[in-house]
Amino acid sequence: MDFLTILGLAAATITTISFLPQMFKMWQTKSAKDVSFVTVITFMIGVFLWLIYGIYLQSLPIILANGMTLVFNFIILWLKIRYR
Repeated sequence: MDFLTILGLAAATITTISFLPQMFKMWQTKSAKDVSFVTVITFMIGVFLWLIYGIYLQSLPIILANGMTLVFNFIILWLKIRYR
């Protein structure tokens, strides 16, 4: 693996796990009142487009980061709907 791939994987890991604290807080407090529905949906559309772009480029860091981020944001969206 070359340096740029390792750098991309490190960046992907850090940005992807940045959603975990929000997700866990929503789960623990059973509250999603401070999370904007429009922001979550808009962000998910952007992440989906990044995922398609990464697949087209066959870029592992882009695919992994955006695939996992999309999963985490689907969970956040589900929690937002569940804890209205």
